[in-house]
Amino acid sequence: MNIILLGPPGIGKGTQAIMLSEKLGIPKITTGDIMREEAKNGTELGKKVEDYMNRGELVPDRTVIKIMSKRLSSKDCKKGFVLDGFPRTLVQAGGLEKITKIDLVLNLSAPKKDLIERMAGRLTCRSCGSIYHRKYSPPKKPNVCDACGGGLYRREDQKESIIKKRLEVYERQTKPLTEYYKKRGLLKNINAEGTKEEVAKTVGKVIKNFMVKSK
Repeated sequence: MNIILLGPPGIGKGTQAIMLSEKLGIPKITTGDIMREEAKNGTELGKKVEDYMNRGELVPDRTVIKIMSKRLSSKDCKKGFVLDGFPRTLVQAGGLEKITKIDLVLNLSAPKKDLIERMAGRLTCRSCGSIYHRKYSPPKKPNVCDACGGGLYRREDQKESIIKKRLEVYERQTKPLTEYYKKRGLLKNINAEGTKEEVAKTVGKVIKNFMVKSK
């Protein structure tokens, strides 16, 4: 089953993608993780990617499509996958159609003020990548990772000024995807204001209904 998770930054796509991946036994593919790995490796592409990310802007479509095409051709994607963060533009959606078929698109939504609060409070471990939140899921010791003891920091793209710009970019370039997939009969809207468990329960019902109808 090939699934896309849509929604603005901070909506909880990553969390839901992990839960879906575990439940369905298919890989979670996150564009952001792939891009950050490129940046971490210090390649020429990685340096360009990092520059775009730090400014809160999207990486050029051609570059993203090329990277994702390679990833989706991997053996672990044969039974399906969950896409988090791709596609982000209509051009990327068109490119994805040439790569593979999509079965279902889940569109998560929540108020803008909630999204800013969620992202601005996030902390990431420099060592293992574990994610915390100053308010909702703080570490046991201030700025110290519970899992490995590494130092926590706020990513450059999670500062409030960058967050607001990211949301503006989403509204302008990514939100049109909801209409794109709605016209294709693939879109299902999900209210993501509740807890991750509540949202997961709603997502589960949508997946179950889809699988029943597909038989």
